[in-house]
Amino acid sequence: MKQEHVREQIELILESDLVGPMATVKGKMPHSRYMTFYHDNLTLYTLTSKQTDKVDDIEQNPYTHIILGYEGKGFGDTYVEYEGKVNVNDSPELKKKLWSDHARIYFDGPDDPNLTVLEIQPLHVRLMNKKGQETPQGLEI
Repeated sequence: MKQEHVREQIELILESDLVGPMATVKGKMPHSRYMTFYHDNLTLYTLTSKQTDKVDDIEQNPYTHIILGYEGKGFGDTYVEYEGKVNVNDSPELKKKLWSDHARIYFDGPDDPNLTVLEIQPLHVRLMNKKGQETPQGLEI
């Protein structure tokens, strides 16, 4: 599969499937939790509290593994495996850009002092279980 087509398929999943597990390393063990993601090109973003274990985990080890797109229908669901490096970003402009009323459950607004953004730069991205493909399709970053 050509790189342009792999990227197009990955971006379709990133656009339509916003929720997935994000793994960090807690001590020496992996730890996953479901997060809501936004994307710009292949960079992922997620809102979180500065006072969470994941922020502490990232300060110790800034690498993550994220899965997006699995619909739970069974074998053969197409999804994206995303490995990236995380940066904690406190940009007020970025917080306002990513803000949605869904976040009001956790925060008072985009200016909440506990709100921060995890910005995830891609290192390896693979399209998994694409029908007709026997092997995962990696995207050259």
